[in-house]
Amino acid sequence: MNIKSRVIALLKEVENGKYSNIALNEYILNNAIAKKERGFMTELFYGVIRNKIFLDYEIDKRTKEIKKDWIRNILRISMYQISFMNSDDKGVIWEATELTKKKFSVPVGRFVNGVLRSYQREWQEDVKQLQQDGKNYIYLSYPKWFYDKIISEYGEINSIKFLQNLKKIPYISFRVNQLKYSNDEFEKLLRQQEISIIKKVDSVYYVDSGILLYSNEFKEGKIIVQDASSYLAAANLNPKPFDIVLDTCSAPGGKTLVLAEKMQNKGELFALDIYPHKLKLIEENCKKTGVTIVQPIKMDAKKLKEQGKKFDKILVDAPCSGYGVLRKKPEAIYTKKPENICDLSMLQFEILESASQVLKENGELVYSTCTILKEENQENIKKFINKYPNFKTEKLYIPDNVNGTYDDIGGFTIDYNEDILDGFYIVKLVKKG
Repeated sequence: MNIKSRVIALLKEVENGKYSNIALNEYILNNAIAKKERGFMTELFYGVIRNKIFLDYEIDKRTKEIKKDWIRNILRISMYQISFMNSDDKGVIWEATELTKKKFSVPVGRFVNGVLRSYQREWQEDVKQLQQDGKNYIYLSYPKWFYDKIISEYGEINSIKFLQNLKKIPYISFRVNQLKYSNDEFEKLLRQQEISIIKKVDSVYYVDSGILLYSNEFKEGKIIVQDASSYLAAANLNPKPFDIVLDTCSAPGGKTLVLAEKMQNKGELFALDIYPHKLKLIEENCKKTGVTIVQPIKMDAKKLKEQGKKFDKILVDAPCSGYGVLRKKPEAIYTKKPENICDLSMLQFEILESASQVLKENGELVYSTCTILKEENQENIKKFINKYPNFKTEKLYIPDNVNGTYDDIGGFTIDYNEDILDGFYIVKLVKKG
């Protein structure tokens, strides 16, 4: 099957509600595709999703109605190639025309040809006009409300950089499970496989190939797919062996595994979630990685204060809007709504407040989110400290090669300054006596 036909089928799956990363990974796992073709396919697939608003604007400008999803998607793919890839425009248009002729008919092929030729001539002027008209959000492919919110929080220059960053293709990252493997062993494996390291943060490696997903090392839990931002959120709690530790919103368990590793698999580590199937996922990940100290518990973290157990250290990686991980889940931007942010902020505060009540005196708590909005991050923490002045912020551990910004309360946002890691917020609190 032609690669573009494969991409069209995958785009349809995403439009029907499937997560983009799951759709693509399942396809690659079940089909033999050469490395070069896999890279091209991935670029087209994610490129169309990331730039959907702009591409649809350009299509709708040149057509009255498109009833077939396949036609819209071949136009999207071809327009993406013309604008965002170093492609032979004439070749792109010819291929789209021929594929359409074979799929439908010669007249439909001519229609696609005409639309794409018009786009090829005019798209650069269209972009200039959008920017002049204050509609840059269309070119950057963001809902206007989100574009305006980021501008208001970060200022125009930083915001444009941030918004462009969130459209970049992410690198896959593997964390070395120190309970089973070592950094030296992993680096030897990378050399054997001729895989390049893009960036290293402690035991997390960003690499230029996902082939290790099919390796014995991955199957045996020696390496785990995890972003360094997620790792740092858990690493900053820094629990010791034999501590009593709580992970309040733990599924699927990546941060839980980091905590267990820091504890050298000794002590008590409680992992909460409200969904039984997610707790089962945590159990499976623990078994795979050799972690034995985790106790998965079905509990709503908002009700923590109603039980009597106290903890030395608590991780509150709160449910959030997820705007920091849009590089990996680009389709999410098109379904989220501004009112969700207020609801999430209240939920986050409630979980944080409940967790704080079961923290021992002089105990430590890390609050983190995978979002970049201040309402869910700094504003929540400021409100919390004002209400509970016995909590003070503590210095964070942020490696020198991780870029971002400290706020005036000691929290750290991995933001527009960072090209590789997910957007994240981390703050550490200590409960004084």
